[in-house]
Amino acid sequence: MLQATVNDKSAFSIKQEDGIFSVDDVAVDWDAAWQPNGLISILHNGKSYTAIVEKADRAAREVTLRVNGQQYKVNIQEPIDLLLKNMGMDLRSMQKAEPVKAPMPGMVLKVLVSPGQQINKGDALVILEAMKMENILKATATATVKAIKVGERIAVEKGAVLIELE
Repeated sequence: MLQATVNDKSAFSIKQEDGIFSVDDVAVDWDAAWQPNGLISILHNGKSYTAIVEKADRAAREVTLRVNGQQYKVNIQEPIDLLLKNMGMDLRSMQKAEPVKAPMPGMVLKVLVSPGQQINKGDALVILEAMKMENILKATATATVKAIKVGERIAVEKGAVLIELE
């Protein structure tokens, strides 16, 4: 059984038994097929839908889909996630925060955080100029800034650690 939460609002329990899917214990009549152009063709209760995966983050167990032009963010929890949550533990919070690294060579224009600062997923951390463009590096998870490893107006190579998180 999986727990799927759509757009941080609607939660659904999804099961598959003997090839039959059910959502909240109600059998669902559906079929899906990947198309050569990367789209997904979905048939649900006699209606046709077209979907595309815009973003998939396996570590966060999050998928962003666009179905018939409407965007949906789906968070998926597996049985182990639900068990740990019920026990007061959360796998995501137990995972070690990865350091922020330069995705390409460039110059650090501005550091937007300081050591000890709490950051949330999506917060802007550093502005890096590369190929005459400003790139804003954002947090990929909730964490605390452990150390700033670079200063402003400093050139960095691809892969250089800019910020350590904990």
